[in-house]
This record gives sequence, structure tokens and C-alpha cells, in this order.
Amino acid sequence: MTDAAIAFPDELPAGFQWFENEPAFDPAVHLALEMPETVTHLQEFGYSDKEISRKATSVAVSSPFRVLSSEGAVALLEVARSLRQHAISCERIENMVRGGCYRSRFLRDLCIDPSLTELMCEIYQTDVAPHTMPLHLGHMNFSPDDLSKAVDKWHHDTLPLDTVMMVSDPASLDGGNFEYFVGTKQEMEVLAEKGLPPPADRVVAPHFAGPGYAIALHGNMVVHRGGPLNKPGERISMVNGYVSTNTALDDQHRHVDLKLVDPPEALFAEWARHAAWRGKSRLEALLNDLEFTADHEIVAARLEDAIADVQQAIVEMKQNDVEMHHYERGQK
Repeated sequence: MTDAAIAFPDELPAGFQWFENEPAFDPAVHLALEMPETVTHLQEFGYSDKEISRKATSVAVSSPFRVLSSEGAVALLEVARSLRQHAISCERIENMVRGGCYRSRFLRDLCIDPSLTELMCEIYQTDVAPHTMPLHLGHMNFSPDDLSKAVDKWHHDTLPLDTVMMVSDPASLDGGNFEYFVGTKQEMEVLAEKGLPPPADRVVAPHFAGPGYAIALHGNMVVHRGGPLNKPGERISMVNGYVSTNTALDDQHRHVDLKLVDPPEALFAEWARHAAWRGKSRLEALLNDLEFTADHEIVAARLEDAIADVQQAIVEMKQNDVEMHHYERGQK
């Protein structure tokens, strides 16, 4: 079992306040955790062992598995409906809510629940923790108002690991499938440059047995989307983020995109804490295992590596020209 990498903040960012009169999250009542039947690895998507070696895990995606009990699914749907009033839009997604864990204690306690995190460690086959940045906890996607638009365009995530859970009942929907491309990001980039979608025979739409079922995803490596609805319907999904506790591995984040969607009152402090957490861990590793050597290049390289995430965060926070990455560029 892995403890939280960073404790959830005691104070709320400006502009957020807790919901009143919502049920308290009780894992004994609201969870019904099950392991997925299958797990697919990145090698099966076409990635090489070298490309995978410094990533959080070799796991690409799982089959759908149960997370919530019937009571839990009902409670989360009510929370999602309450959060809907705070929806925003961006180039990729017409209706989404970020920062819900700063409004709903139920959602917060679900997203950081230790037993759920333990299950994710088993599925990802490595130690993970709830994401260090609460904006990545309990992200909600809602049906677009314009049915010609996908729920979310083809993309890979700004974070390494996440679950995608159906909050509303998928059986009630015509369309709106969650889909992923069995291929690499590089292959998808080539297709996107030609204005082509992924080939239909390499697109998988997992079957979710009901609300409260989820898949585990290596979101930074697997290209995916929420497809368009064919008819109007209440389509709500939740994305919950995780980080590998092994900070020696690649960070796998694209934080700069978040400047286009997240409130700065929360984003920059979260981003800095994430970079500081990784930097602290890497500096501690250097303190513990740096050997004596006359080669200053080696020592300097170790120092640079230890603080690389902090330096990158500083540069990107100051960056003004930001474009949201996805694979349907030039499309509305």
C-alpha cells in the first residue's frame, strides 16, 4: 500500500467552497472493488522496451472493473450533477469540471481512498499514489451541448496514469463511447498530420457494465477520446489521476496545457508542490547514494537531473504561448 505522495491541502483555493448537506463517503457502503479480468501492456500497442523503460508502468489499459456499489454510484451521480453548474469548456472538451475535490468532500474522499489506491497499485503493477495535484482528482466530463462534437477529442493525457469511470448509466446512451487507439502516439501523430482518424479496426470501445465501472489507463501513452453522442443523453464520466511514487522515472506530465483550463489560484501552487516533491525525492536519492568521484561532469549531471522538474516548472510557468495538444488540430 502506498501513502499519499502529498497530503490533500487543508485550505481551499480562492473561489472554492465545500458543498453542504452531501452524504459522507463511506468505503464500506460506497465501494465494491473488483480486479479487472485483463490488462494490456504497452508492448502490445507497439512501444519498444526502451520507450517503456523509464515510464511509470508497462501497463497500457485494463478491461472495465467495478469500483462503486449501487449506493456509491447513486451518490456519485448526485455529486456530479451538483458540480455541473461549475462546468467550463476548452478546445478539446465542451463541458468539464475541474477542481471538484475542492467542492465535494464525498468526491475528495473517494478519489484518495486508500483501498482504491491499493487496488490501483495491483492493477498498474507498481506503487502509485493519488495525484499530487488535486485538480487531477475527480475530473468530470459531461455531454456536449452540440451533438456534432465528441465528448473529448482524440488526445493523450497531460498526466501519466488515470482511471476513467462511467458516472451515468452507459446503457442509457446512444453513442458517447469511451474509445482508445491500439497504437503509439507517434503513429497517431502521422495520422493527424494527414487529417485522418485512427483506423476503425484499431479502435477499442470497452463495455462498461454500468455506472461505477472504470478502466485503468496509461493516459500519457494511450491515445483515446470520448466519442460523440448520436442522441441527446446524460453522459458523465470521471477521470481520477495517479502518480508513480518512483520519482527516478520520467515525470510524463504536460503541465503547461493546464494554464488554458485551470484556475491560477489553484494551479500554480499545485504545480510547484508537484515539482518540489519530485525534486526533494531526487535530491534525497543523490544525498544517499552519490559516490566520491573526480569527474565533475558526472556530479553536475546528477545535480541537473535532480532539479530538472523544478527548472522545467519555472520555465513553463513563465511561458505565454501555450497551445492545447490533441490530434484533431484544425477541427472545430
